[in-house]
Amino acid sequence: MASLKDLRNRIASVKSTQKITSAMKMVAAAKLRRAQEQAEAARPYAERMDRMLGSLAASLQGRAGVSPMLAGTGDDRVHLLVAVTSDRGLCGGFNTGIVRRTRQMAAELTEAGKTVKIVCVGRKGRDLLRRDWADAIVGSYSDIGRRKLGFEDADAIAGKITEMFEAGEFDVCTMIYNRFKSVISQVVTAQQLIPFAPPESAAEDESDSAAGAPAAIYSYEPDEAEILADLLPRNLAVQVFRGLLESAASEHGARMTAMDNATRNAGDMIAGLTLTYNRTRQAQITKELIEIISGAEAL
Repeated sequence: MASLKDLRNRIASVKSTQKITSAMKMVAAAKLRRAQEQAEAARPYAERMDRMLGSLAASLQGRAGVSPMLAGTGDDRVHLLVAVTSDRGLCGGFNTGIVRRTRQMAAELTEAGKTVKIVCVGRKGRDLLRRDWADAIVGSYSDIGRRKLGFEDADAIAGKITEMFEAGEFDVCTMIYNRFKSVISQVVTAQQLIPFAPPESAAEDESDSAAGAPAAIYSYEPDEAEILADLLPRNLAVQVFRGLLESAASEHGARMTAMDNATRNAGDMIAGLTLTYNRTRQAQITKELIEIISGAEAL
């Protein structure tokens, strides 16, 4: 049985931990608001660019000389997975969800006879994936947005992906990240970046046209192929930037929830330890009183 001193030390230790988790919760809550605003502000631009590229791609179907970033290399033997995680822990299942999805996709592709390469964005993902997929990791980024997340961070990652694609190092690129839904909910999302995949919202446009809405007719200057050659690399950077913003907001939300749960659990533990301390103290006092009374009666 623990002594009173041990119980007092443990209660003091849990109280110190509770103060830390409470402070981390407040910091995460303060950062979450700004990160959420940035993520939500980036969504319309990224979605509109996807829809415009989808429209351009539809008009170029079947033509010769289309950019490989749109039409693909004609093969899918080598897959590049970009896993976007965080540099720090204490954020619940934020990182484990991404790592689990990456491992699952890598295992499925390997079983299908494909070659898998992995680029890790975030120290936690790199450390976890290194255990069983160390040979597949071809690139790693850390301290992304440590001070402030900017477009230049995404542009650097997108530039590296573009260089690898132009060098023929992979055929298909997929980014795996957490899409922010709410403070307590983040959705693990796998988005194909190369070759360009038409957005799901294109189906909405087709349904509008079928319902009788007039379809828009666009005239492009210069021609579609020239526009795509410039927009496809830019769209890659935009989509990576969107993934980083969504991941940052999801990380703060997950950390806020995890630290709130930890603070509550610490409070429950303190209450339980205090009850045990009081009972142990009462038993000790009772024992001492019995010894005193027994000694007095013996005299």
